[in-house]
Amino acid sequence: MTSTAHPPTAHPAEVPEFPMPRAARCPFDPPPVLRDLQQDARLRRVRLWNGSTPWLVTRYEDQRTLLGDPRVSSDPATPGYPLSSAVTGETNISFILKDDPEHARLRRMVTSAFTVKRTRAMRPGIQKLTDDLIDSLLAGPRPVDLVEAFALPLPSLVICDLLGVPYADHDFFQDNSRILIKRDIDPEERLAASTNLLTYLDDLMGAKIAAPGDDLLSGLVGRIEAGELSRNEAAQMGVLLLVAGHETTANMIALGTLALLQHPGQLALLRDSDDPKLIASAVEELLRYLNITHSGRRRAALEDIEFAGEVIRAGEGIIAPNDIANRDADAFPDPDRLDLTRDARRHIAFGFGVHQCLGQPLARLELEVVYGTLYRRIPTLRLATDLENITFKHDGSVYGVYELPVEW
Repeated sequence: MTSTAHPPTAHPAEVPEFPMPRAARCPFDPPPVLRDLQQDARLRRVRLWNGSTPWLVTRYEDQRTLLGDPRVSSDPATPGYPLSSAVTGETNISFILKDDPEHARLRRMVTSAFTVKRTRAMRPGIQKLTDDLIDSLLAGPRPVDLVEAFALPLPSLVICDLLGVPYADHDFFQDNSRILIKRDIDPEERLAASTNLLTYLDDLMGAKIAAPGDDLLSGLVGRIEAGELSRNEAAQMGVLLLVAGHETTANMIALGTLALLQHPGQLALLRDSDDPKLIASAVEELLRYLNITHSGRRRAALEDIEFAGEVIRAGEGIIAPNDIANRDADAFPDPDRLDLTRDARRHIAFGFGVHQCLGQPLARLELEVVYGTLYRRIPTLRLATDLENITFKHDGSVYGVYELPVEW
């Protein structure tokens, strides 16, 4: 649904369209128009695909304030919610697009699997998977697509093991996930992909109910039997965790590697160190610098909110693009410089507030293992083509590269 109240005061030609394109020569940076808007005003109207004109929030502190405000909703059914496509509401999956208390009720059921303590216990297994995949790289042909041979399999194997999803089905769920997160895909095709994944996870939940195992989805069986959770809700939760659990980390591994290859001094700093603190710092800085979730956190005002000299009316949409907030010079001095020694822990690549990413401890752990291992074990890793030949995912809600040909 879209809001019809309080149209923008600016002439329609002055309302920029969102999302904006990145500059072809600066693929790691947010769109230049976002930088201009950040310097121009704290709040600005933008125009979406359906003609609606939500508020755009570009500055770091402003995004934290609004994303943490209980007067804004994450539910696409809320009047004024800035939909990213015609079927966003129809593909609403699990708690990520719900408000409290329902959001909190569902999220609590899986929170324990993603605590820092639980994920730390997974480090030896993730390290072995990483080393095994690197062994295969070293033994195989060159050049090789790092996305297909390493960046995508690793988080897929990890999340499959955690959830209890057969990795043998990875082609199916990866193909449907790619469709689901594409920005300009045909609405019917996206809805079909969503249905495919939900049906798959529902069938899998049925198998877990009949014969529970030692995995996260099996852990939900008791909730279903107790009437706390429906089988469909459990399946929706499985779709969310499966898609988010491999797509985001896979893109971050590949895009982070490409960024480091374009910054050889920073790559050498990371490659030549086994200091866990530096590796952890590198993960946070790469998350800040790249911020692969680049379609903006989307909300709708539930009541009038006075903010930055304006009034965001109830029923108006809000978009907070974290990529430009993480390049706010007031929060991160010299923000366009990649500096692995920077203290970037306050970035908002995982969002902010009650809806911030549940799986961030696991994502951080996977990235620490990868960034601390890959370049040390393959110290001569380099691009097998020119940067201009790399195809970036400008058409997706998750940013990255489609292929990353490398050699050594």
